[in-house]
Amino acid sequence: MSQPFRRGRWAFAVTAATALLLTIAPAASARETGAADGSARTGDVVAAAPATFTHPGVLVSRPQLDFIRSRVNANAQPWKAAYDQMMASRYASLTRTARPRAVVECGSYSNPNNGCTDEREDALAAYTLALAWYITQDSRYATKAIQIMDAWSATIQDHTNSNAPLQTAWAGSSWPRAAEIIRYTYSGWSAANITRFGTMLRNVYLPEIINGNTYSNGNWELSMMEASIGISVFLEDRSVYDRALAKFRARVPAFIYLTSDGAFPRGPAGSTIDTRAEVASYWQGQNTFVDGLSQETCRDFTHTGYGISAIAHVAETTRHQGQDIYPELQDRLRHALGFHAKYQLGEAIPSWLCGGSLTTGLGPVTEVGFNALNNRMGIAMTNTQRLTEQQRPAGTNNLFVAWETLTHAGNPN
Repeated sequence: MSQPFRRGRWAFAVTAATALLLTIAPAASARETGAADGSARTGDVVAAAPATFTHPGVLVSRPQLDFIRSRVNANAQPWKAAYDQMMASRYASLTRTARPRAVVECGSYSNPNNGCTDEREDALAAYTLALAWYITQDSRYATKAIQIMDAWSATIQDHTNSNAPLQTAWAGSSWPRAAEIIRYTYSGWSAANITRFGTMLRNVYLPEIINGNTYSNGNWELSMMEASIGISVFLEDRSVYDRALAKFRARVPAFIYLTSDGAFPRGPAGSTIDTRAEVASYWQGQNTFVDGLSQETCRDFTHTGYGISAIAHVAETTRHQGQDIYPELQDRLRHALGFHAKYQLGEAIPSWLCGGSLTTGLGPVTEVGFNALNNRMGIAMTNTQRLTEQQRPAGTNNLFVAWETLTHAGNPN
């Protein structure tokens, strides 16, 4: 899945609720982040995390859930087809048995794979079942989602090996989506187990992801910040929210290029990647830069899609929390979606782009960004629209993206 890299480990007691405070610096009063182009500027002051968090509010909101349910109940398309696809998947099964383990070990490309697939898919199943509960109002789905979340929160203690941060990010993106829906729309999850689940997120997941990873490929850190922000909403932790959003805003312009950035892209914030030659090497050898090109375009579209998806997910969650960052991201996101969509659709590849050869396979990652930019903001996106509609209903990548035609196609909320 992703290449191994050097990383430090933190010593922390998984049973101590305050352990994370030792690894996370307090949010600065003048936060780093947030220029209008989606860059990070030291000293810029931006809106803080909400004083009151909105729930459910990780990727999907209650108004969005109500819209989905109304469309499915009306047998309207594409939502009914997307719902049927979801309900036919293994993730919606009421006979699923969770497979938690104390230590999930994931090496490069999930080799070894000791619990990696189990954890990711159980987290996706919990989210799928939570959606199924809300749409059907059948409590069996909520009960099954709770069983899965309780099994993991009672068991897991750590993630190890080289892919640990990415594995933690992927599962940590799905868990809060599920937990938010169940906690705030269903009365059958015990207070004690909700607390235990939150402790799991704080002590097992956050320490692995909140500090980011400067020299990894960009999809890593973007996914890590997506998970961190989702977890911060569930925990109602304003300091973690602000820290994650600052790191996210700093990473976005190091992942998607705009010509307004200058002659070549920025290196990741805090890195020593700052010359054109160093940036070109980090951008997979690409030396010609155009609007919407990604740091991983010349690697492959699949990993590029992970990063684009995480960007849209973060923007969607922060919008639900009253901090709409789509306007500052819109140019990068629309150009990235359009640039990759046209080649995914089969446009001839110019010789200057990745040596004239691309590995496509963008995945089901366009619905959230397309809905925000095109449907809600009125931005024309011809190639992205064509690809999005062609791929409907968008299913799951079995990692951290799932059912986004159902949740976001044409959703006005």
